[in-house]
Amino acid sequence: MKLSLFSMWAAALLLTFSSECVSGKQCVCELKNAVRPFPTAQLDNIHTAASECNTSITSKQMLEVDVLKLGLQRRLEQLEESVAVLEREDDGELYGAVSLRIIELELAEVLELMAKLNRTISSHRQLSNNTAAKLHSLVEEMQELEEFDHMQVVKKQQENQRMRRDLDNCQHQLHSTAEPPTPPPGNCPQGQLVNVSGPRTYTLTQYGTSYSFGAWGKDPNPSPGKEQVYWLVALTSSNIFSNYIREYNSLSTIIVGVGPTDTTIAPSNPTTNTIQGPNVVMYGDAVYYNCYNSPSVCRFNMTSRTVTNVALPLNSGYGNKFPFGHMDGTYTHTDMDFATDESGVWVIYSSPENFGNIIISEVLAGSPPVLGRSWRTSLHKRTVTNTFMVCGVLYATRFLNKETEEIFYSFDTETSTESYRLRIHIKKMQPNIQSLNYNPGDRMLYMYSDAHILSYEAVFQ
Repeated sequence: MKLSLFSMWAAALLLTFSSECVSGKQCVCELKNAVRPFPTAQLDNIHTAASECNTSITSKQMLEVDVLKLGLQRRLEQLEESVAVLEREDDGELYGAVSLRIIELELAEVLELMAKLNRTISSHRQLSNNTAAKLHSLVEEMQELEEFDHMQVVKKQQENQRMRRDLDNCQHQLHSTAEPPTPPPGNCPQGQLVNVSGPRTYTLTQYGTSYSFGAWGKDPNPSPGKEQVYWLVALTSSNIFSNYIREYNSLSTIIVGVGPTDTTIAPSNPTTNTIQGPNVVMYGDAVYYNCYNSPSVCRFNMTSRTVTNVALPLNSGYGNKFPFGHMDGTYTHTDMDFATDESGVWVIYSSPENFGNIIISEVLAGSPPVLGRSWRTSLHKRTVTNTFMVCGVLYATRFLNKETEEIFYSFDTETSTESYRLRIHIKKMQPNIQSLNYNPGDRMLYMYSDAHILSYEAVFQ
C-alpha cells in the first residue's frame, strides 16, 4: 500500500519549466508545479486510522457474546433444576431453607450474567457502528487520493493483483484434491472447551477438615431413581485408603452433610478391594478405582455389592511410582486417575516403557471390566496435577499458584493430536486439587480440594 501511494505521489509531480535569458545577463529558469501538492498529512492520518481499526477488534471479543449466551443458558437450566429440587424437598425447615438459599445464589448469578451480556452487546454495537463509520470515511479518502495517480500505477497494480489471484485459484482447483473434513476435538456436539467458570459449589464435607484427600460427583449414567444422587469418597486412612462410598439424595443434603447412605466395599481398611488413591469415579451405578496395592482397575457394583477387576499392562505404575505433582510436592498414590465423559470410563496412568509419560486407556463396562484401546502421550505424569476427559479429549492441569490452576494440555484420542498451548484458568479456593472429573450429564467439573468439595461449569465454544 505504501509503495502504491508513493508512486501516486511521485506521479503527481508533473512539472513545467519556463526559461528566460536576457542579453548580457544570467539566464533564469522558473519551475512550476502543474497540479496541487500531494496531501502527505492526509495519507498519514489514513494509515493511523487503519492501524486503530486493526487493533480495536480482537478474536476474543468476537467470542464474548457466544460464551456469555452459553453460560446464561446453562445457569437457567441449573436454576430450573434447583427449583424442582426445592419443590420435592421443601419441608418448611432445614432442607427447604438450604435449597432456597442455593436458588437465591443461582438467581443472582443469572442476573449478573444477563447484565454483563447486555453491557457486552451494547459495547459491541457501539464498536461496530464506530468502526463502520470510520471504514466508510477511509474508503472515501482513499478514492480522493487516487486522483493523484496520473500514471494509473495504482489501477494497474489492482488489476495485476486480481489477475494473479484468479490465476492462483485456477491452478489450485486444477491440481488439488478435496481434503476430508476435520472433526472437532473428540467430536463434541457442544464444541471445544474454552473456559471454566465458578466455583458454583464450595463447602467442607461432612467430615470437616479431617480428610483432605477424596473425590465426589454425580453418576453420568445413573440407574433409574438416582438421577439427583451425589456420591462422596473420603480417604479415611492415611490419605491413601477408603473402604466405603457415601451417597446423598441431593446437592442440598451433601452441602449440609445430612442423611447420607453408606455402602461398604471391604470389611476393614486397608485390605483386599480397598480404594487406594483419591482418583475415583462412578459410572453406571458402579465405582471405578485403583485396587489396593495392585496395578489393577477395580469395579464395585453398587447394587450387587461385588468387586471385579482387570489388570493394567505389565509394569504399569502403582504404589506412588508415577503420582501427580508439581514443584512443591506430589499427590500421594495418584498413579491411576479415572475419568468419565460422553463415551464412558477412562483410566490414565504411566509406565517405564513410556518413560513416565501419560497413557490413556478405555475401560469397557462389564463384570469384570475390560481394557479397550490405549494411547501414549508425550506428557510426563509428574508434571501434571490432575486430568479429566471431555468427548474423548484428555485435558491436563498444572499448578500456577495457590489461587490458580491452569488447563494447559490436551490430547485428542480421535486424531491422536496433542497441544501444549491451552491457557484455561481455574480459580481455586484451596491450594491443592486431589481429584477432578467431568460429568457430561450436567457439563460440570467436580473437584475435591483439601477437604472441600467444589463444582465448576465447563464452557464450550
